[in-house]
Amino acid sequence: MAGNAMFLVCDMINDLVHEDGPNGKKGYGPELARRKTIANTVEALRKARAAGVKIGYVRVGFSPDYRECPPNSRIFQGAKKAGMFKLGTWGTAVHPALAPQPGDFDIVKHRVSPFYATSLEAILRANHIQRLYISGVSTSGAVLSGAKDGHDRDYDVFVIEDCCCALSEEQHRAVIDQMQRMTTILTAEQVTFTE
Repeated sequence: MAGNAMFLVCDMINDLVHEDGPNGKKGYGPELARRKTIANTVEALRKARAAGVKIGYVRVGFSPDYRECPPNSRIFQGAKKAGMFKLGTWGTAVHPALAPQPGDFDIVKHRVSPFYATSLEAILRANHIQRLYISGVSTSGAVLSGAKDGHDRDYDVFVIEDCCCALSEEQHRAVIDQMQRMTTILTAEQVTFTE
């Protein structure tokens, strides 16, 4: 039943996935284009909304002074040096093709996992969610962390594989193979949100 499901769209923010963003020409840009990740996510969102599934947009971001940024994190210190992931800016807005709608959930995180120190767990419990559908950037970061943390919190986890992207196809494939032990892997074409 769709009422007990949520579709988490992870880190599909302009800094990471927009053609005009810092990763548009390098980083994730080439793989996003080759894999048609954004178009596939548009289709998955359409199906989720039609099925009455709740949508949660997970966004990484920090205050303008980066007060939440961990000093020992290579990933986030690199973003700080590049001036990325500042909340309230174009860079941390969801890609316009995937724009949130009224009633969608905005889950801001300061680490890799969508669960760590966020409102996600409270939202899931308040809405009696039992099934999580997860996609986004990167396959090896937020998606993998969300899948593992969701599994360990006893949710039934589904990963929409062609709505995910990593820095290379090899990295993406390796992580998808790893997640098959704890999740169900689907595509945007296959997913019905009633699994």
